[in-house]
Amino acid sequence: MEQLPTKGLLSVDEALERLLAGAVPVAGTETVSTLDACGRVLAEAQHSTMNVPSLDNSAMDGYAVRVADLAGDKPRLRVAQRIFAGAVGSRLEPGTVARIFTGAPIPEGADAIVIQEDTVADGDHVVFNRKPGVGDWIRRVGQDIREASQILPAGIRLRPQDTGLAASVGIATMKLRRRVKVGLFFTGDELAMPGEPLPPGRIYNSARFTLPGLARQLGCEVIDFGIVEDTLDATRAMLRRAATECDIIVTCGGVSVGEADFVKPAVEAEGELLMWRIAMKPGRPLAFGRVHAGGKTASFLGLPGNPVSSFVTFVLFVRPFILRTQGIDATVPHVIDARADFDWLEPDIRREFLRVKWNEKGGLDLYRTQDSAVLTSTVWADGLVDNPERKVIRQGDTVRFLSYANLFQ
Repeated sequence: MEQLPTKGLLSVDEALERLLAGAVPVAGTETVSTLDACGRVLAEAQHSTMNVPSLDNSAMDGYAVRVADLAGDKPRLRVAQRIFAGAVGSRLEPGTVARIFTGAPIPEGADAIVIQEDTVADGDHVVFNRKPGVGDWIRRVGQDIREASQILPAGIRLRPQDTGLAASVGIATMKLRRRVKVGLFFTGDELAMPGEPLPPGRIYNSARFTLPGLARQLGCEVIDFGIVEDTLDATRAMLRRAATECDIIVTCGGVSVGEADFVKPAVEAEGELLMWRIAMKPGRPLAFGRVHAGGKTASFLGLPGNPVSSFVTFVLFVRPFILRTQGIDATVPHVIDARADFDWLEPDIRREFLRVKWNEKGGLDLYRTQDSAVLTSTVWADGLVDNPERKVIRQGDTVRFLSYANLFQ
């Protein structure tokens, strides 16, 4: 296997550190209905407007009792009232009990619940087979949430359970960061769109579907500028247009130094550019910079044109940059220690990201080829193994697994 030299290459961690140092969270916010807030980034911490529960209530179906009334063996007491969830019972008189249902408020005077499984109904009376302790099966006021306590911190992407929690304490609207606008365009006169004729030497533009889809899954507003012809003037014009409309510009292809690679000189003409060669496989080249136009400045990230390389560099570099721009500090994906059910005996001198899939035995299988042009591997896989440089993997070894489930959010 040919080994490319790593001299002058940045490590993945160094490149990511430099990249994130240049990310600036968007400042704009908007107030949005809690019904529509899922998937958005919270701009301000949320605090409860109430105690939860707001009243002492029953944790089970059963009987509300005075513990002092349950004297002797299998005491028998009259059921004086029935209390359903949403209703408030009357004061519990001595020597009586209340039939009560889960979530119903505890009547004044009661100090325990006996669950129905420990009782036997006898007409309008009930026989108790067990004496409770004071407080049994009672949910106390504020046991879950105290009024004015923080329930959601700022800087998180709201999940369904987060918006449900906010709604449960009466929060109808929340202040959210505005959506980050990501503009994408694709270079290469060889590119065609599905549905168009495909003359010899041309290829369909898969990245135009992959990369916007990844950005949308991160909650971005995506502006697809399409395919740009391979000329310096056209590339510069598209950069200026994108900079006036977007927070982040992402391109695919054209960031090398070939005669038909115009992205690099175009960005240098319209702003400033850093070109990084990263000690990773797949996806060595990455460009980062800024583009200025119309009094605005947009961040720029240029990805390699290879379909697998652009996919991997997006999830490893563009994803955390977008998260930081959204105001999210937690950008590092969760790593799972997993068992390799494969051999990888000729590792590269660069850090590798191998496409793998869970198998029925709870281990990871390796895709048959790790060629960076095989987009099929990204569809087949459940995620990537993050393999350090020069590290041989043998069956049974523990490897670092990055799940798509974490890389796509």
